[in-house]
Amino acid sequence: MYILEAIKVAIDSILSNKLRALLTMLGIIIGIASVITIVSLGAGGQKAILGEFEKIGVSVFSIKTKNNVEIRESDKLTLKDVEMIRKRLSSVKYAAPITEKFGLAKTDKLTKRAIFIATDFDYGNVSNIKIIYGRFLNEKDILMGRNVVLIDKDSAKELFGYEDCVGKTIKIGSSSSFDTAKIIGVIDSGNLKSLGGSIADQIPVIVAIPITYAQKIFQDVDISQIYVMTYNQNQLDEASSQAVRLIEALHHNKDKYEAENLIGFLEEFNRILSIFTAIIGAIAGISLIVGGIGIMNIMLVSVTERTREIGIRKAIGARQKDILMQFLIEAVAISLLGGAIGIFFGYILSNIIGPFINITPIISINTILIAFLFSSAVGIFFGIYPAQKAARLDPIVALRYE
Repeated sequence: MYILEAIKVAIDSILSNKLRALLTMLGIIIGIASVITIVSLGAGGQKAILGEFEKIGVSVFSIKTKNNVEIRESDKLTLKDVEMIRKRLSSVKYAAPITEKFGLAKTDKLTKRAIFIATDFDYGNVSNIKIIYGRFLNEKDILMGRNVVLIDKDSAKELFGYEDCVGKTIKIGSSSSFDTAKIIGVIDSGNLKSLGGSIADQIPVIVAIPITYAQKIFQDVDISQIYVMTYNQNQLDEASSQAVRLIEALHHNKDKYEAENLIGFLEEFNRILSIFTAIIGAIAGISLIVGGIGIMNIMLVSVTERTREIGIRKAIGARQKDILMQFLIEAVAISLLGGAIGIFFGYILSNIIGPFINITPIISINTILIAFLFSSAVGIFFGIYPAQKAARLDPIVALRYE
């Protein structure tokens, strides 16, 4: 039997039992749809997170004290360390100290919890902060310890009723004491407050302030780390080593400081996410096995129902391989059709779920080709036994079958 004729017979058989064929495909449809959804959302999530890191910059590293060593007062990072890094390391483009303090921010209208990012003028260059209104901190703000702040736009709207609150004043501090500061800029809130509802209400105000001002109004404002940006990524390893050695020399000690960069973290993140996606995809792929078993069962039923037809075909000259090919093509056709429907539903499902978790799904051609490949493999693997059983039927016995 020629291939084209076998395909035609297989299609006619599927069309003559539409409901049975659809139920048979169900496992394949669910399996492929699940895999496509998980893989596409995983790829989209990976791209989104990598995009956020790229905004910060892969040529950025941080210096901090090690966690497992005793840190004395003289070991703590200082503003002098930041200045020396800027002056002595030619590969350094920007360097900014940073520490975070928790407190309160209030207006006549409202009081909210706040995260105070105490830093200096270079922080805007080494971070992904986006200025919407006003300006960022400058050198005079740091030198004079000015009582100026930047707040995020969502908090501005909540505290003042509108986003552009540049020039307004806000009281900041702890529960025991407050100081009045002038708002000089409004920054983008990013994805922090896109959750909505009661969750968004619990997210604190984000406030960037000069570190020298923070040292006036808060207790124990120590630099937790120094962010450093090099001119290009190739200078990262050398600059981070030089910066650690410089800090060690300034503090007259060794083995108390370390540098971290995003490259190693990104590589580890990619590895973990890929493993996670593969595991979840494999779990979803169990549906393909269930679907394959369904195909095998239905094909065995079909062989039994069409035993007399097989006997007639053999009697008029059909060979074993012709019968084998006919039933195998039918199994593969059912599996491929289920795969195509699964890909369609996977695409729809991933685009429905994506917006709820702020991820744009990515469905690549490779993903679609692999889905079709797996569908074909399932059809062949689970269709081969029924096809062989049909091919081996004795034509005389088959013709006598009622």
